[in-house]
Amino acid sequence: MRRIALVYGVIKRALPFVCLFLSAVKGEAQIQVDLKFKRLQYIAYEPVMATLGITNLAGRDVDLHDADGQSWFGFEVTGSESQPIPAIPANSAQPPLQIKAGQKVTQRINLTPLYPVQDFGTYHVRAHIYFADLGKFFYSGTKVFEVTDARPIWEKTVGIPEGVSAPGNVRTYSLLTNRFPDHTSLYVRVQDKNNGIVYATYSLGRTIAFEEPQAEIDHANQLHVLHCAAPRSWAYSRIGLNGELLVHSSFMETKTRPRLFHAGDGEVAVRGGMIEAPAAQTADEKLPKLSERPTGMPKDNQ
Repeated sequence: MRRIALVYGVIKRALPFVCLFLSAVKGEAQIQVDLKFKRLQYIAYEPVMATLGITNLAGRDVDLHDADGQSWFGFEVTGSESQPIPAIPANSAQPPLQIKAGQKVTQRINLTPLYPVQDFGTYHVRAHIYFADLGKFFYSGTKVFEVTDARPIWEKTVGIPEGVSAPGNVRTYSLLTNRFPDHTSLYVRVQDKNNGIVYATYSLGRTIAFEEPQAEIDHANQLHVLHCAAPRSWAYSRIGLNGELLVHSSFMETKTRPRLFHAGDGEVAVRGGMIEAPAAQTADEKLPKLSERPTGMPKDNQ
């Protein structure tokens, strides 16, 4: 009985501190922040898409907005040697966001135009939300992604035709492959090496490694690419001088295998096979706006 009384006394004395701790935890959990990346590995200048989940646990509707000179959301990014990666200065304010009580809102954010994460290495990212009503920050857990090299397999430099609305004088198209744990992807990069500008780097989809992609330049100096995406399945893409994905469709082998045909007038088309419905881009492959393109260009280490 004496032991039971002793234990009871300890619990009685500790109870106020437990209640205070639980109250503090409840207060800290008014806004829950989750951060996810679809992949662990990206190549330089590829869009690095972060999925940010914000759950309102405040018990009332909340308005998230910039205040006190502080953006209502942001990221803390550190490099391979734990060095902080500063954000790229931007003039545009973040639009406010209202979240109803108990609601979860998800936003997808491209980190590439926001932070200089094009150098090879490992990056650690933590998201934060500033709740102006309380003057407090709420944080996500830390997530990791890696930026790696890709293997160049084709490259060609072309001029900008007269009358075409595109800055600079030349463009360099590059095709690259990157091997992931379960597949190999074909990438295209469009850049102006003279001025150090990368206009776009993105995946054209999965590719079968033993089938070399076909690439042709048409009379408007646009790039046409045909590659084998799966057995008897081919993907066709047409890319503009500023990195736009103008056409993306798929072909099936029939009695003939699809091939790129370069006509005498400079037009490029697909001959053979049977066209399917236009290939839908996955969320991870959507292109950033040209205004969001990263500055600078990859280091010449290929």
